Amino acid sequence: MPFPDLPVAEVLPELRAALARHPLVVLQAPPGAGKSTALPLALLDEAWLAGGQVIMLQPRRVAARVVAARLSEGLGEEVGGTVGLRVRFESRVSARTRIEVVTEGILTRRLQRDPELGGVGLVILDEFHERSLNADLALALLREVQGALREDLRVLIMSATLDPALPTRLDAPLIQSAGRAYPVEVRYLGTDPVGRIEDAVARQVREALEGHPEGDILAFLPGVREIRGGMAALAGVDAEVLPLYGDLPLAEQCRALLPGTGGRRRVVLATSIAETSLTLSGVRVVVDGGLSRTQRFDPGTGLTRMVTTRVTRDAAEQRAGRAGRTAPGTAYRLWSERTQAALAGARPPEVLEADLAPLTLELAGWGVPDPSALAWLDEPPTPRVGSARTLLRELNALDGEGRVTPRGSALLELPTHPRLAHLLHDGVALGLGALATDVAALLEERDPLGGGAGTDLTDRVAALRAWRRGERGGGDAAVLERIERLAGQWRRALNLRPENGVPDGFAVGQLVALAYPERVALSREGGGGRFLLAGGQGARLPEGDALADSRALAVAHLDAGSGEGRVYLAAPLGPAVLEERAKWQDAVRWDSRTGTLVAQRERRVGALALEVRPLRDLPHVARVEALAGAIRAEGLHLLTFSPEAAGLRARVESLRVWRPEDTEWPDLSDAALLDTLEDWLGAALEGVRTRDDLRRVNLLPALQARLPWPLPARLDELAPTHLTVPSGSRVRLEYGADGSPPTLAVKLQELFGLTETPTVNGGRTPVLLHLLSPAGRPVQVTQDLRSFWNSGYFEVRKDLRGRYPKHPWPDDPWTHVPTRATKKKLG
Repeated sequence: MPFPDLPVAEVLPELRAALARHPLVVLQAPPGAGKSTALPLALLDEAWLAGGQVIMLQPRRVAARVVAARLSEGLGEEVGGTVGLRVRFESRVSARTRIEVVTEGILTRRLQRDPELGGVGLVILDEFHERSLNADLALALLREVQGALREDLRVLIMSATLDPALPTRLDAPLIQSAGRAYPVEVRYLGTDPVGRIEDAVARQVREALEGHPEGDILAFLPGVREIRGGMAALAGVDAEVLPLYGDLPLAEQCRALLPGTGGRRRVVLATSIAETSLTLSGVRVVVDGGLSRTQRFDPGTGLTRMVTTRVTRDAAEQRAGRAGRTAPGTAYRLWSERTQAALAGARPPEVLEADLAPLTLELAGWGVPDPSALAWLDEPPTPRVGSARTLLRELNALDGEGRVTPRGSALLELPTHPRLAHLLHDGVALGLGALATDVAALLEERDPLGGGAGTDLTDRVAALRAWRRGERGGGDAAVLERIERLAGQWRRALNLRPENGVPDGFAVGQLVALAYPERVALSREGGGGRFLLAGGQGARLPEGDALADSRALAVAHLDAGSGEGRVYLAAPLGPAVLEERAKWQDAVRWDSRTGTLVAQRERRVGALALEVRPLRDLPHVARVEALAGAIRAEGLHLLTFSPEAAGLRARVESLRVWRPEDTEWPDLSDAALLDTLEDWLGAALEGVRTRDDLRRVNLLPALQARLPWPLPARLDELAPTHLTVPSGSRVRLEYGADGSPPTLAVKLQELFGLTETPTVNGGRTPVLLHLLSPAGRPVQVTQDLRSFWNSGYFEVRKDLRGRYPKHPWPDDPWTHVPTRATKKKLG
């Protein structure tokens, strides 16, 4: 085995035995153990591999290049021999290649083209603890391949840290390497720093350079902007200050990764890319700014934005461990121990947070429209899958059943997000291919002009083309170089020649609209840089922006915000694009401000109405849907329940409580009526157009229709509306919907001679008697009439007969004739 002194060599026999017996194995080994840079070579001669290839998945291009170089170095070869490399737009392989180090999208593409992975015996998923979207997708696809096509295919999951439950969840053996790490002293601040994080990091680096005379320093910052600020703040220190982030040219990455020369100390300012995979020789001190920048997708807006968050505890451990690779080290954490205790343990798997459009299209191309058909560690959330399908249907990549279309298959062949793939594919078809490569590259990279340069993407295209012509000064040269490198890669892939002329703003807008169909926008009434997007969201331009007077825009970059989004990149949109997309449709909706039903024919692009005409013949179904939506939004108080209608509901609801075994009674609660408005109320809404019309609707027949035969008769039997009392009066019963006893309010004299409390519900439920004075005022409430006659009556009689001398107050209420009249009328 190359590098036999590496710690992972100690577990190699155990790992070989596990892979010989199991199709899926998990290896946990700390950073520096050699799992990435030596282990694949040690497995090449295994009998079960039978001379086949090993594919090794790395989550980042920087790591993939470094790992491929280290593996080749172990064999005394260059990359492209026994060890090859495949990343986007770069392939260094040959007929001799046995190990291919690839990035995640490359593995997915190979699986799509060859599901059996012919000639491959082992797939290694490295740094799996990061739980990237593509790693989870690759594992789900590989497990299906193992189950359906390739029982002999092995999968090895490797990581420095792992969820302890992962081996059990995968039913896979766990091999653990103890590694070889030196102790690291971790130091915290007394309080969390205030101000720019790059300034705090620079201060700590300066102190570390003085306090630790040996070794290099690795400092973690969230992004490129902070790295540049840190480099500026460290100007003049006695050390070589180097940046390290994913978009750096390869030569500059190598400067940071390879040991320094000349004995001068180095300070490497890195993003989270340096947490794992990459070993930086000579680092003895880590300065951790405690922040990380990641993409976060908002399914409510369909937008992804970069957010800066606190580092998680597991990432902080990974970062600190970088100081103890070759000797005892020190890690400075620029936060307090109290903050450390409050940090999240780990980031959630990306599949639970990310934009799922790429994954959903990949699965459709795989022949699985429903993600739940695969075995996931964490299943993609259904709402996010729904949002992704909506977008992909707009891009014509999926059909109505969620199956991939020919257009979708073509988009899968382009190694980028479906949005940009659609821009490139259709841009070429429109004769705008060269411009499409410029726009796509600009949208993938950072803004070369930065803040204050306005939002017009056309200006960025112009700056790129000026830079391509050799003109300098119009933007960040390093960013423009990266953009041009990517644009050139797209041109070569699509067999296009560059264009250097003045870009057409409307053509740029047309291309942006291909990538972001839901973000075409029309100026709102009153202008002022405020727009409405086709997706329904409001957006505004910065004050004084040159695009503020545009009638229409195609928006590329937008901060969703909590109300109106803020536009960062856009391009003017010609009317022809909107006209081509517009479709006539009937629109019936409730205007809550005026309390009226609005019906019109509209020529629309999403939420944008280009032309409106009155709709004279209002379809009944549309009327019912709109009114039902209004009632659900504003509440049942829009309807008027007459005493008879309210009583019917209370009687039925009472029986549902009293007789839970009788399931035939319909649910007439508020929630149930709101859920089923179209069913029970639809027929009664004919001709209704206003809030007053709604209030006049007679609800009783609609509710009665909810009671099929023979329930109406049974309702009258079990929960009658009235009871006849001994005086001959028919007195109304008042029911509650909570199952409480119904109330019978009746004058006391009308019950003389009645010995037992009246009942309903087939004799099961005594009514609650509200006994009234001759003036109709309550004098007693009881459910036990017999007890009242025996005792309570005489107290009432003593109090009332002087006040109502014309009414009978007999000594024996048991036998006295019940009456509604006075004694004089009785005589």
